[in-house]
Amino acid sequence: MKFVDGIENAWKWFSVQAMALAGALQLVWIGLPEDLKASVPHNLITYITVALLALGVCGRLVQQVPPK
Repeated sequence: MKFVDGIENAWKWFSVQAMALAGALQLVWIGLPEDLKASVPHNLITYITVALLALGVCGRLVQQVPPK
């Protein structure tokens, strides 16, 4: 296994940020009390998480050039 070039700057990549946000969202959701969860529309968190993960995959496939 070989890491990608520039791994020391991975935290700047949109793909890493999107997937980290998806993971954080799930961790926060697990920690919420049931009464707060009940006030959120059914499956909304799942749809948001899937969208963030899909954006993360798109971010990995697109060349991310830093601004000059």
